[in-house]
Amino acid sequence: MINWTGLRQTYQRLDWWMVASMLFLMTAGVLFIYSACYRDDGLPVAGFYKKQMVWCALGLVLFVIVVALDYRRLGRNAVWLYALCLLLLVLVLLVGKKVYGAYRWLSLFGIQVQPSEFAKLGTIIVLARFLSQPARNMRHMDSLVKALLITACPFLLIIAQPDLGTAVVLAPVTVGMLFVAGTPLRTILLLLLIGGVLMIPVGYFGLSDYQKERIMVFIDPGRDPLDAGWNKIQSEIAVGSGGFTGKGYLKGTQNVLGFLPRTVAPTDFIYSVIAEEMGFVGGITVMGGFMVLLTACIHAAIRAADRFGRLMVVGIAIMLFCHIFVNIAMTIGLMPITGLPLPLISYGGSFMVSIMLSLGVVQSVYVRRYRR
Repeated sequence: MINWTGLRQTYQRLDWWMVASMLFLMTAGVLFIYSACYRDDGLPVAGFYKKQMVWCALGLVLFVIVVALDYRRLGRNAVWLYALCLLLLVLVLLVGKKVYGAYRWLSLFGIQVQPSEFAKLGTIIVLARFLSQPARNMRHMDSLVKALLITACPFLLIIAQPDLGTAVVLAPVTVGMLFVAGTPLRTILLLLLIGGVLMIPVGYFGLSDYQKERIMVFIDPGRDPLDAGWNKIQSEIAVGSGGFTGKGYLKGTQNVLGFLPRTVAPTDFIYSVIAEEMGFVGGITVMGGFMVLLTACIHAAIRAADRFGRLMVVGIAIMLFCHIFVNIAMTIGLMPITGLPLPLISYGGSFMVSIMLSLGVVQSVYVRRYRR
């Protein structure tokens, strides 16, 4: 029997500021994906925005379902969720679809799925479960090593695809969760130092040629302006030409005329489209929406009823922040092109669904904040 009274009370306790910011960003995403596909009056518009609306609807349904479920169930099934994520990552390498030189996609019932997006949430859940165990003492080396191994497995499998951008997100997520779990600051700093040193050989041997070229173009923008550096240059022109109030919706010349490549404008460079058409005002408004979203996550973490819920929300908040910061920074030329999409706005089904599931977990923790 469904407890309708309990469900109604659960939804009444939602953080409506988070819901409002989430809906605002999703709406902005659909509008500007349409704009990113628009060319001129009378010309057909690619159907990406229609697909995004479907993913948004599916995401909202899953969000509502996850909120209704007690997040503690995730803790009880964390190992199985983690194992499923690892299995999907292995299958990607064995039978996955190769796109732009990387194996990142699985075809499930005719639908292309990117398991690495769900692996981030799965890793956060199992790591939060491990770190929240009553007997866990993060001052002991064995606990620290086991926690790092939990992250290392999906990290290495995602690197092998290769997808460095997605894999690297797991690093700050893990560090932040370890810190909240009580790992001493000097240990955290030592981990950061060791990680920085290890990234040198990983960067040299683990990166593909096009990834190395992206880094070189970031260091020297004029190195290859007509090929590897094209996206970066056109993105900066789009952002800069938007001025204070922008050129107007559907009037962004870098986008409409195709200077900002049509293959990446709805995905990695959607913020460039927003900044060109809505200017500084539009860009700041979108960032304000993200600020409300992240503040709601922090609020949920502070009010969480237990350690497991708090650690999960912290991990999700850091994951969201990494995507937001890196995506916007790369579109304005402050970071190399990494391919990290913008949450709730960039086109992509797997990413949209995984983000909505993550926000559902945050709300599930928040609405049960009084239960001990």
